[in-house]
Amino acid sequence: MSFTLATWNINSVRLRAPLVCKLLQEEAPDILCLQECKSPVDLIPAADFAALGYTHMIARGQKGYNGVAILSRLPLEDIGDQDFASLGHARHVAARLEDGTTIHNFYVPAGGDVADRTVNEKFGQKLDYLSQMRDWFHRDRPERSILVGDLNIAPREDDVWSHKQLLKIVSHTPVEVEHLESAMEAGGWADITRADIPDGQLYSWWSYRARDWDAADKGRRLDHIWATGDIANAAHSSRILRSARGWDKPSDHVPVFATFDL
Repeated sequence: MSFTLATWNINSVRLRAPLVCKLLQEEAPDILCLQECKSPVDLIPAADFAALGYTHMIARGQKGYNGVAILSRLPLEDIGDQDFASLGHARHVAARLEDGTTIHNFYVPAGGDVADRTVNEKFGQKLDYLSQMRDWFHRDRPERSILVGDLNIAPREDDVWSHKQLLKIVSHTPVEVEHLESAMEAGGWADITRADIPDGQLYSWWSYRARDWDAADKGRRLDHIWATGDIANAAHSSRILRSARGWDKPSDHVPVFATFDL
C-alpha cells in the first residue's frame, strides 16, 4: 500500500475551503490532515471535498477556534481523540487505515507570547500538553503509526531563521524543544521530514506581520510529519509547498508532504 499524506494548518477551513480544494486538485494527496479548522464539524464544507474524491472525513471541531480534520480518499476508521492537559479543546483526532496504519492529527497549543509559565498560563498549558503526550506514548507505545500536525515548535537550529534571536521566543525555547523531544522519544517517533531533508533551513510558517514574507523569509518549521520506527523507513519524498504561502488570502502555514510505501 502506497499513499501520500499532507498536513496543513489551514487557519479556518470554511474561509479557506477554496484553497483546500486547490490543494486537493493540484497536489492530490491521498490523505490531508488539517488543523485550526475553526469550525464545528457539521459546518466543515465536507461536500466540497467529497466532490473531489475525498469522501472520508474524521474530525473534531469547535466554533471559532482549534479543530482538526482528516480528509481521505482511502477508507478510515475513527479511533478517538485525546484531551491532553484537560483543556476541552479539539486538538487531536486519530484514524486507522484498512491496512492497520494509525494516523494521529495534532494541533499543539501555541503557548502565548511569553515563555514563562509563572506569568503566562498558556505557556504552562503547552508544556503540560506535551508532557501528557509523552506520558501517553510511554503507557501505550505506538506501533505502525504516523503523527502529523502543527506542533507549534521548531526544534532544530535550522528550523528557524535565526536560532540566536529566537532562543527566548515561544516556539523555539529550549524548554519547549526538550518537551517535544521527550514526547518523540517516548513514542519511538522519527522526524520524517528531516530524515528526507536533513540539511539546511526549512520552514512551514511565515508570520502575517511580515510586509513581504518571501523576501524577509523569517520562517519557522512548526508543522511536522513523524512515524514510528517500524515504518519510518517506508517514508520518502518529503516536501514543503512553500508556494502556498503566496496564494490568495493564504494561511500563514503551508502544507507538508510525505509518501509512505507500506
